[in-house]
Amino acid sequence: MANQIEKPKQSLPEKLQQGASSAADWMQDSQFWTSIFRPGSIFRKGYTDSPRNRSYVIMNSVLYHLHPVKVKRHAVKVSYTLCLGGLSFFLFILLTITGIFLMFFYRPTAAAAWADIESLHTQVSFGLLVRNMHRWGAHLMVLSVFLHMARVFYHGAYKAPREFNWVIGVILLKLTLLLSFTGYLLPWDQLSLWAVTVGTNMMGFTPVFGDQVRFVLLGGKQIGAETLLRWYVLHVLMLPFVLVIFLAIHFWRVRKDGGISGPL
Repeated sequence: MANQIEKPKQSLPEKLQQGASSAADWMQDSQFWTSIFRPGSIFRKGYTDSPRNRSYVIMNSVLYHLHPVKVKRHAVKVSYTLCLGGLSFFLFILLTITGIFLMFFYRPTAAAAWADIESLHTQVSFGLLVRNMHRWGAHLMVLSVFLHMARVFYHGAYKAPREFNWVIGVILLKLTLLLSFTGYLLPWDQLSLWAVTVGTNMMGFTPVFGDQVRFVLLGGKQIGAETLLRWYVLHVLMLPFVLVIFLAIHFWRVRKDGGISGPL
């Protein structure tokens, strides 16, 4: 009888690797996987390299959509854009993270607001640092958004076909100012109270509906606990939600309009 050739036994790491590879192949071929990752996704396999499938990859990947394969030469020059748009978005992310941290230690009531701010400074680890990051980040975001608008205007990027995106940018600037102003009241100190008093009194002189706008913002005829609660909801929920929507539209229009506009 001919000697049978024995197959070499696989080691335990090789068996585990083979089992993991088989499990990954089974998962990628399952209906569950294909229902989540659409054709052209980098997590799908079995697609040939063609212009159509490359388009699928770009359209179905957020990372590739934000960072296209080809960009214009002037768009990557720091001296041209000054990275003001990206800096504004980075500051918004920073403000979101620090703001969520501050929400854990803040209660929007007239009796507890100022005490929570004092406690944040003295008893919470890194509380003063995070609050200062949030405060100075807000100031820098207002400045960077304004400079971004000035840079766009100086380079004529508001002209066709980018008029719509310029209007979106103006709305984003107003939302940034509103976020900064509504957050000014939350410490509930004398500076914030009188600043909001002056601001709402100016709104009251708006023709036709000024008194109604002032009443809605204050929750009454003068600043009180209702004002603090309303401005807190505006600051942490409504305005950021609207801002994110217009940010998505703004980014989409930048890509849709052919990227960053060229020099004049």
